[in-house]
Amino acid sequence: MFYREAGDFKLSYAEDSQTFPIRFDRYRYFAVLAVAYGVIPFFVNDYWVNAILLPFLIYAIASIGLNILVGYCGQVSLGTGGFMAVGAYACYKLMTSFPEVSMFIHVLLAGGVTALVCVLFGLPSLRIKGFYLAVATLAAQFFLVWLFNRVPWFYNYSASGQINAPERDVFGIVITGPNAPAWATYMFCLIFLTFCAIVARNLTRGTQGRTWMAIRDMDIAAEIIGVSPLRAKMTAFAVSGFFVGISGALFFSVYLGAVEVGEAFGINKSFLVLFMVIIGGLGSIFGSFAGAAFLVLLPVVLKVVGVDLLGWPTDIVAHFQLVIVGALIVTFLILEPHGLAQLWRVTKEKLRLWPFPH
Repeated sequence: MFYREAGDFKLSYAEDSQTFPIRFDRYRYFAVLAVAYGVIPFFVNDYWVNAILLPFLIYAIASIGLNILVGYCGQVSLGTGGFMAVGAYACYKLMTSFPEVSMFIHVLLAGGVTALVCVLFGLPSLRIKGFYLAVATLAAQFFLVWLFNRVPWFYNYSASGQINAPERDVFGIVITGPNAPAWATYMFCLIFLTFCAIVARNLTRGTQGRTWMAIRDMDIAAEIIGVSPLRAKMTAFAVSGFFVGISGALFFSVYLGAVEVGEAFGINKSFLVLFMVIIGGLGSIFGSFAGAAFLVLLPVVLKVVGVDLLGWPTDIVAHFQLVIVGALIVTFLILEPHGLAQLWRVTKEKLRLWPFPH
């Protein structure tokens, strides 16, 4: 009754293979984009942008990138924080070396640099898989953090070892630095999230996505039918690194403004993004959004309920958050491995039949 596909006929192959073939879904996504671009920028303030919107937008990009690698291609990675650091430091070097170039170009180039680094550390996936690949990417995490800490060239020989984003503008509107208005930083990150989501959606629905999923399901059988494991795995690492690098560049330049690599991009960051993918749903672009939204909103909700309403100590609420996240991960892995995305699909199936029993 609330969600129907009956009567939604297609008259051509192009209509049937479009990104959102169901009219209801297409209008719903258009409505979300209209609100995101045409309504929210006029009502946001600094708190909403810095506490909720910017973290959600940036982590959603990182979750999409990791989901392509883990969810679609089946290659386990625990180095997301290190790859985000590559994007951040690449963006910093580009911003300080080429101040006249647009920030859009800086962020995209930072994503390209991260893609190359990610492919380099993804080469072991041609020989190892599973737990051993996870250990290899974990080694990449620690190596990259050590590298950015120990080589002064990366932070321009600063005495503090910290990198600070210089003020930059796009079309005369400041988007980095302390003087950047909240709505401008929100719009800048939203544009990149929209771009990444559209690219990821089309890649995963096409030939490239099918090769990734063939490698994920059974790599030996995929190779027998003509899928190249080298090309499939390296493209997955490259695309994943590109998105993660963009998120790292935005996390440094637009959100934080100043970064010390060990604190901002440590191993906790890698696990946080991985938890977003697990809770949201492996192998689902929508799941990347759902997982990022859940883990960004959870601390805010617990603070409002636990600290402001119930008067609990802040440290108790922080520990309670860890308990909730851990319990949810175990629950989803056991009861619903496809996460929140699968729960949404089940809900739509029930809405199709309502008010009749299943």
